[in-house]
Parts: sequence; structure tokens; C-alpha cells
Amino acid sequence: MKISARNRLKGKIVEVTKSATTAHVRIEVAGGAVVTASITNESVDELGLAVGGEAYAVVKASDVMVAVD
Repeated sequence: MKISARNRLKGKIVEVTKSATTAHVRIEVAGGAVVTASITNESVDELGLAVGGEAYAVVKASDVMVAVD
């Protein structure tokens, strides 16, 4: 796989939760942080995503917001 995005985090899938049309995929990356992605159920199936498998969290965003109380 080649991709232009530079913000890619390799990790292990720790949870896949499907709902009616969308799934939440949780990937544990270096340092124990967990990244959650919302993708279609179809994508989960096409990519063969399952707990214990390896995957990349690819982040493509122009903004990151931070808030405090």
C-alpha cells in the first residue's frame, strides 16, 4: 500500500463494533493510546478487519481542536 498521508499510525485492532450502517474500529497504537475510527460496515468487511489484526489509523485533517473546562 502506498498513500500520500503522512499521519499514519500502525497498531492492533482491539475492538470492532458494528451498528446498522456504521462501525467503530478501535486501534491501539504505540504507547498504548487508542484511536477510534467510524467507518462503514462495508469497509470493515472489505478490509477484513477483526480484533487482533494489524491496521493503520490514517489521519487526514486540517484542524485539531482542543478544549478545557
